[in-house]
Amino acid sequence: MRVAKDDVDVRIEVPGATLRQRRGFGTAKGYDRIGGEYFSLSAGVDTAPLFDGLAGNLCQCPHWGYVLKGTLTTTDADGTTESVTGGDLFYWPPGHNVHVDADAEIIMFSPEHEHTEVLDHMKARLQA
Repeated sequence: MRVAKDDVDVRIEVPGATLRQRRGFGTAKGYDRIGGEYFSLSAGVDTAPLFDGLAGNLCQCPHWGYVLKGTLTTTDADGTTESVTGGDLFYWPPGHNVHVDADAEIIMFSPEHEHTEVLDHMKARLQA
């Protein structure tokens, strides 16, 4: 789910402050601790080979985040693609791969245990 900043509902607007809120932006029910993550990614990075061996060969961890700059495209198990770009909020449900279309910096919040398992798997694939 991608949401451009201007599409996030303004809840409060007063001189000097605009507060926006998107309700129903994913769920964290059933997860323990959440990790905060900052990724810098170069154009061309593709997670597909790194997720090989995970369930469905996809990242099975949900992520909530914000794109500071760049463009990334996710592909879900059914082949659905979605691109996010600088200024977008995003939610990536479990079951996705990511391709970096333009140099990107993103902030993500992910269930710590689940994403650590994915990151450890990626690291092992890189060292193989």
